[in-house]
Amino acid sequence: MRIAMKAMCLLAMAGFALGFSQPLAADSLTVKTEQGKIHGKTINNGKVNAFVGLPYAAPPTGDLRWKAPQPPANWKGVREANQYGARCIPSGASPDMAFLDSGPSEDCLYLNVYAPADANAKSKLPIMVWIHGGGFMAGAGGEPRHNGDFLPLKGVLLVTFNYRLAVFGFLATSELAQEANGTAGNYGFMDMIAALKWVKANAGQFGGDPENVTIFGESAGSFAVSTLVASPMAKGLFQKAIGESGAAFGGSLAYDPLDVREKKDSEWAASLGVKSLAELRALPADKIHDESLKRGMFAFPPNIDGKVLVEPVPDTYAAGRQAHVPLLAGWNADEGVIRVKDPVTAAQWKETAAKLYEARAAEFLTLYPADTDAQATRSAIDYYGDSFIGFSTWKWLEAQAKTGESPVYRYHFELAAPSSKYFKGVYAFHADDIEYVFGTLDTRPESAWRPEDRKVSELFMSYWTNFAKTGDPNGPGLPPWPRYDKDGTLLHLNSTVTSGPDAVRPRYEFLLKGMPAFRF
Repeated sequence: MRIAMKAMCLLAMAGFALGFSQPLAADSLTVKTEQGKIHGKTINNGKVNAFVGLPYAAPPTGDLRWKAPQPPANWKGVREANQYGARCIPSGASPDMAFLDSGPSEDCLYLNVYAPADANAKSKLPIMVWIHGGGFMAGAGGEPRHNGDFLPLKGVLLVTFNYRLAVFGFLATSELAQEANGTAGNYGFMDMIAALKWVKANAGQFGGDPENVTIFGESAGSFAVSTLVASPMAKGLFQKAIGESGAAFGGSLAYDPLDVREKKDSEWAASLGVKSLAELRALPADKIHDESLKRGMFAFPPNIDGKVLVEPVPDTYAAGRQAHVPLLAGWNADEGVIRVKDPVTAAQWKETAAKLYEARAAEFLTLYPADTDAQATRSAIDYYGDSFIGFSTWKWLEAQAKTGESPVYRYHFELAAPSSKYFKGVYAFHADDIEYVFGTLDTRPESAWRPEDRKVSELFMSYWTNFAKTGDPNGPGLPPWPRYDKDGTLLHLNSTVTSGPDAVRPRYEFLLKGMPAFRF
């Protein structure tokens, strides 16, 4: 009897000790959402609470394939939120992409929330919602380079998510348009809007302020940010916007009118041997994916669908009908190296100028000169970077500065990263900024990072999170960042940070007169 009592006392004492030390951690990792309770995990040595693999919409499968996202199901008990949800089925992938999930699936509408470990429902932290890149055909919310180990330590709540891609995210046949009262496509954008609605409804429970949301993205994610700022469906779901390398103002991704897409996509659907939308929805996802690849790269882009977008994005900005929110945007110095794989000679570049611009070739060569082979190679990188990404992002900044009635900040990222397995040579290449923004340089272990890389990453994180907090990237200890909408001044992000007027504005004014479509 004494032994039993002693054992019970020891167990009680152990329980008291555990009860004293564990419930705080357990409570901070158990959060009630509108769908039910979830239990997360800690990362970065306990500094950040992570809740991953949360459904923000019903699986878009079966009859829900190519439909607007529907609300997720509720659950009873506590759902474990420690495994990333499957990523959406891609139609390609960049070699620099890696993933934390179990693989691609049509059931892929999941998001991830990262909060400082000491956050609670009263914290009212600014919320940063990341929209991944990948040409609207690849990528996922759960990539190591934009995980949440570090950015939340700057006093923000971070959300990342998946959205439908390629044929599953943007198919727009005439039968789909008939079904949806004259609109079709852009399901990937509707997913983004559904994720933002989930954030508005639930993020406060994690410590976020649903009335202080910043959307930010890179490449296609930046195109998406510029689109959501223009979309009537997204109004009121965010208060600030950050775009990194891309905008829906032409360039590498064109948004077709719905009637153009209806014709193309209906012909493609008919080529699969189906006679109705029901039969198309009944096809296995693998077959649809495999057949879609035969159409080539960027075969299923966004469109002007009449719902997410009621007019071309530039028209919305020109009329001042976009969301009047603060904007921070820019691009990288060597975006064009994605196209310029080998050195270009002066003779080759002059020949290219004549072919591309004919009677305007001489003027072109004053802006993208070719006096030497080295200069020609640099000009090629500059020109293809402009036509790929820079020019469209510049037009977005100009449009928001003119009609957006809010502060605008512009940057140019110029610190050339160490050579990696993706780019042999030292460049600030396309997507190079991601690891700097998220403080995740060490997820690219093959690069020999230098002190200046760590310094610039810290600057990125500070500027971005300051902007999320107040709409102004400036803060104590940071080099001053003037407003672009005031006098055209931009920030040069390099080992030494400077600011000044746009020295290459004549290039973009030249391109405004006409520019051939960019092709990879």
